[in-house]
Amino acid sequence: MSLPVALTVGDAAGIGPEIIVKLHAQGLAAACVVYGDVGALERAAKMLGLPMQCITVDTPQSVPQRPQPGYLYVRPTKPALPENLPLGRVDARAGAAAVEALRMAIDDAMQKHVRAIVTAPLNKESMHAAGIDFPGHTEILAEQSGTEHVAMMLVNDQLRVILATIHIALAAVPRTLTIELERRTIELAHRACMALGIPAPRVAVAGLNPHAGEQRKFGNEDLDIIAPAIALARAQGIDATGPWPGDTVFMRARQGEFDICVAQYHDQGLIPIKYLGLDQGVNVTVGLPFVRTSVDHGTAFDIAGQGVADPSSLRTAFDLALALTHA
Repeated sequence: MSLPVALTVGDAAGIGPEIIVKLHAQGLAAACVVYGDVGALERAAKMLGLPMQCITVDTPQSVPQRPQPGYLYVRPTKPALPENLPLGRVDARAGAAAVEALRMAIDDAMQKHVRAIVTAPLNKESMHAAGIDFPGHTEILAEQSGTEHVAMMLVNDQLRVILATIHIALAAVPRTLTIELERRTIELAHRACMALGIPAPRVAVAGLNPHAGEQRKFGNEDLDIIAPAIALARAQGIDATGPWPGDTVFMRARQGEFDICVAQYHDQGLIPIKYLGLDQGVNVTVGLPFVRTSVDHGTAFDIAGQGVADPSSLRTAFDLALALTHA
């Protein structure tokens, strides 16, 4: 494919501009168009002492089909952010620019002008300060693409986890789970593994309650919602099992017994992934009409502007986007 990969800067007050410049300096395996503030990228390159020239483009079609060392092609957000934008702090201007960049990339992906979207981190406080009331990337991607059901999948070299619920209060999880939501998440887990080249995915479903409810001693959701959904998925030909106790299922997957785990809520799934390390973790939004991957870390305000941010997760996210679009 000759289409470029869309790469969004995220929050310009964080490490997004720095890791994007470092990624380009290391070399790319495919053409890339960056969505974000040109000045922030230029300042990051100057801070790092890297001879990187930013070229503004109006459309992804203007980007050369092969990567050009020393050049960074940018679809700029407007208005431009001020040169004195404070780094490492919540700023509504940076939050608004981050969301504008994402929306531009989504539009281009929906028009098939880019092959995939890779996102650097945004800051939710900055986004909310700009009056943009979304919990994060995933919900914006779903809303703007008109996708009814998406799921967040986290991947590293040892574990794959997909979430049945994402950014909601823990108290809201039991009443949010339904048999159909659970079945669709299992189906998305199966499809995601197939896209990753796993021909017969083994899907393990974590229970919601301790010990997967232990025959209703600790709640009814595991038997009344999760188990029937697993049965429906198996009737579709999906190798789904569970509900398994959440305190052991991720270890079993890491040891090779399963190809992916369905977690019932955000922290149940993200804690085992992030415990294994952030450098190689990638966030994949499953169910969209285009491929989207992201770093598995935040804006790291505490180290913004210091030149020490590690682009490894962004590199892994970029490479996975290429693999999922059959580079």
